[in-house]
Amino acid sequence: MAHDNENLARLTSVRTELEAGIIVGGLEARGIQATMSGVYTANFRAEAPGWVEVLVAEADLPQAQSVLDEVRNERIDVDWSQVDVGEPEDEEDSEEDGSDEGY
Repeated sequence: MAHDNENLARLTSVRTELEAGIIVGGLEARGIQATMSGVYTANFRAEAPGWVEVLVAEADLPQAQSVLDEVRNERIDVDWSQVDVGEPEDEEDSEEDGSDEGY
C-alpha cells in the first residue's frame, strides 16, 4: 500500500475487486506500492454499480502507467487451457460429511 503521508493519484478504475487486485499485485511485484479504493461499492448489488480505483503515490504515477500496460498484456496472454485449477471436489464426500457447501 502507498505510504499514508504521500499524496495518492488514481492510476485507473476497474469494474471488479478481482481485476483491481491483479493490477495491484502486478504493480507491487515491480516495486510500486499500490492500494484499492471503492471495493465495497463495486461489490454492492445495486442499480448503479461502483468502480474500484487503483491508487499509487503521485511520484510513482508515470512508472505505474507504463507498468499498467504490461500487467494488462500479461493477463491477455494467459493460456487458460494450461492453467491447473485442481480436481473438482467429489460430491459423495460432501454428502457423507453432511456439508451443504455450495448449495
